[in-house]
Amino acid sequence: MEYRKFDKIDREFSLLGVGTMRFPVLSGGKIDEPQAIAMIRKAIDNGVNYVDTAYMYHDGNSEVVVGKALKDGYREKVFLADKMPLWFAHNEDEMKALFEEQFKRLDVECIDMYLVHNINSSIWKLAKRFNVLPFLEEQKAKGRIKHIGFSFHDEFDVFKEVIDSYPWEFCQIQLNYMDAEFQAGVAGLEYAATKGIPVVVMEPLKGGKLTDSLPESIQETWETAEIKRSPAEWAFKWVANFPSVLTILSGMSNMAQLEDNLRIFQDLGANSLTEKEQEIIKRAAYQYNALIKYSCTGCNYCMPCPTKINIPTLISLYNDWFLYGKSPKIVEDYLMWFPPNKRASDCTGCKNCEGHCPQSLPISDIMKLAAAAFENK
Repeated sequence: MEYRKFDKIDREFSLLGVGTMRFPVLSGGKIDEPQAIAMIRKAIDNGVNYVDTAYMYHDGNSEVVVGKALKDGYREKVFLADKMPLWFAHNEDEMKALFEEQFKRLDVECIDMYLVHNINSSIWKLAKRFNVLPFLEEQKAKGRIKHIGFSFHDEFDVFKEVIDSYPWEFCQIQLNYMDAEFQAGVAGLEYAATKGIPVVVMEPLKGGKLTDSLPESIQETWETAEIKRSPAEWAFKWVANFPSVLTILSGMSNMAQLEDNLRIFQDLGANSLTEKEQEIIKRAAYQYNALIKYSCTGCNYCMPCPTKINIPTLISLYNDWFLYGKSPKIVEDYLMWFPPNKRASDCTGCKNCEGHCPQSLPISDIMKLAAAAFENK
């Protein structure tokens, strides 16, 4: 297992980190606690020292299970990461209440890596309005958190604004070979590096979509490599190749995935991809992009939607439905990120969005198709 260290944080981090958004679940959707706890502890026993959770994962039960897993001496062995979900708060008092609730769920006295969760342009405004950073600085002075960071989901220009606005100790971005130019992307990774800010990477497998139900063209591309690797190995190796990545979070759903990841990460390192291997990965990304059904550019001209549906994100998810072989993980993501009353089926067909779309996409029809795909399961 490779370990990495950056100037702002004078400790070594395991390249593999445990993400807890996709814990194993029982038939009713409840977390399989014994298996989840066993997985976290096995990861730690094998050198993993970064565990990431969030207020909303599994309706809050992720934090509870992580807290249980870190009993019996395991807490001292890891960096524990959690996040402030500002969109659940209406004012500063509610924000502070959320913070306290997280400590109760986790049953810990200190959270090592505390992030402002899911920053985009609107949540960044909330962060300023609620004075979240002064509050977190107070908590850090009290020893309740150790390092202040943020996770990010918006365009590069917003990322740059956020990075430049505060002396962050670390940040977290979505990055995989399909998303090299998406949101912060590689440009964001490199910009953070110029500021000496270490980057934690989420979604290295795009929620499992880069490993499940591979299109035939993608499988054929991997077969052209001299060294044969699984799709997961290719995806992890691409992210690990960047020396400015601190930790790669993997949301493992069963013990077999954990064991496979532990095996893969024994053979990962910075600057380890050959030029030919990088070309193969670029070809796979190009072929995936060629399968996109609706060419939404994410310009947001269709927004705001009268019924508050996040149209660009929903279209992106519907495209993923075709890109990744109608993976059930996409339905899970949809139900997690699109709350009731803001889903595809709530589209009224007003078509106001269509009049503003530069791509002339049939958005109301896409909403109907997405509702049929994601909500009738």
